[in-house]
Amino acid sequence: MAKIFIILGLIILAIGIILMLFPNAFGWFGKMPGDVAYRSDSGNVRVYFPIVTMIIISIVGSILLNLFMRR
Repeated sequence: MAKIFIILGLIILAIGIILMLFPNAFGWFGKMPGDVAYRSDSGNVRVYFPIVTMIIISIVGSILLNLFMRR
């Protein structure tokens, strides 16, 4: 379990360094077709549901966990 936390920490650190050095590196993330965004006419209300982005993250995460957690 500790190994998983260390690996996750290193991944988060790497993503943070990439975002610090290249701010537009993940500009496409969250703007995929199928993500629902609503803005009211007055501009006071904004609602955003990144449905497709979360499905892709779930699929990739499941594949990676199945690859690395096999015994």
